Amino acid sequence: MGSGTDIGIDLGTASILVYIKGKGVVLKEPSVVAFDRDTNKIRAIGEEARLMLGRTPGNIVAVRPLRQGVISDYTVTEKMLRYFIEKSLGKRYMRKPRIAVCVPSGVTEVEKKAVEDATYQAGAREVLIIEEPIAAAIGAGIDISRPCGNMIVDIGGGTTDVAVISLGGTVVSSSVKIAGDDFDEAIVRYMRKKHNLLIGERTAEDIKIKVGSCYHRPEVESMDVRGRNLVTGLPKTVSVTSEDTEEALRETTLQIVETVHSVLEKTPPELAADIADRGIVLTGGGALLRGLEELLEEKTGINTMTAEDSMKCVAIGTGKFVEFMSGHRDPENS
Repeated sequence: MGSGTDIGIDLGTASILVYIKGKGVVLKEPSVVAFDRDTNKIRAIGEEARLMLGRTPGNIVAVRPLRQGVISDYTVTEKMLRYFIEKSLGKRYMRKPRIAVCVPSGVTEVEKKAVEDATYQAGAREVLIIEEPIAAAIGAGIDISRPCGNMIVDIGGGTTDVAVISLGGTVVSSSVKIAGDDFDEAIVRYMRKKHNLLIGERTAEDIKIKVGSCYHRPEVESMDVRGRNLVTGLPKTVSVTSEDTEEALRETTLQIVETVHSVLEKTPPELAADIADRGIVLTGGGALLRGLEELLEEKTGINTMTAEDSMKCVAIGTGKFVEFMSGHRDPENS
């Protein structure tokens, strides 16, 4: 069995990351596909397609085939997967790889099956489906096999998974369809309401990354934002501060706090004691929003920290999981 045939894929709503055994995360691209409506051919995939979002002529549409962690367009997802697998392995890979793919903890069996089928179609020899919180925990460097409670809050683009993990499995979990994308949408709505300014998803994401915060900061940061004035219909520039974003993101971030709260309420006392002791670990790209740690700490009273390289946690964990499984499973042909 050649090495390098084990891959972990974090099939996210916003980004796709590919992990190859021995190499780490080799690819991280947006899960966006641009295709030509007239010819039905794919024009671009990944970063190239993301740059087209909101900027395409009528015949070219940029779509995100995964919505809220679920496959909304099967054929496109399959093509996108194939593209990323080939791009990360090189076209000339000899054997079909064994692939572990990560899905949010709330998905149904049908949705899991769709991911599995798409991955086989894209060229896998064997497919393992892992739940996101488990992968996130492994990727964050937590030893999940111990009888000790760990709480993971994985905030992606489309879903937030909150789980208490012990002895290698999920004890209590909850998944809400509120995450990074919703932070962007909240900013779009706020700008429209407060400044009569219409901005696109990409601009909203920029604001979130540059000055976004969900907790009061001592120093106020600001940036200039351009969009369309809804009253005059002309382009207009507005200055946006971190205080604005705090107001814009209040509702959305509190829904994540609520989810954490509800999971804590359902956690067995022994494990709750472990969590109070060890803290809450944030993973995922959405965890990069400033102030989330403080907000969760204030609302739960539990020490909260963000895993390092939080965007890559799920991908790394997915890849490590394949290695872990292959170590356990096929001694005869390794």
